[in-house]
Amino acid sequence: MYVGALELDVVFGDVHSLKQKRSLVRPVIAELRRRFDVAAAEAGYVDLHRRALIGVAAVAIDGGHVREVLQACERLVARRPELELLAVRHRMLGPEDDPEGNMPGDSPERNADDD
Repeated sequence: MYVGALELDVVFGDVHSLKQKRSLVRPVIAELRRRFDVAAAEAGYVDLHRRALIGVAAVAIDGGHVREVLQACERLVARRPELELLAVRHRMLGPEDDPEGNMPGDSPERNADDD
């Protein structure tokens, strides 16, 4: 299993209130969820009216698929005319991240001699 996370730091142009900002952020998040079947939310800068941090997460059995989905999400946000993409951060977590090959929730193997 692979888990990918994407942080999109964005700034809005002519926005003068949090209400106006949220009216621009909500459609972006809704489109990400609808088009790519990902988890997405406003994850930072909630009290600033011109900036937003949008978090996106995807899970799949194939790491390449997770990367493709997150890159497509980034492209979609970058093409939005009402915002400017300031910074992007990608993170991946997969089976190779644990030296013993255990995934979270796996029970470690035990030998009878361990008792």
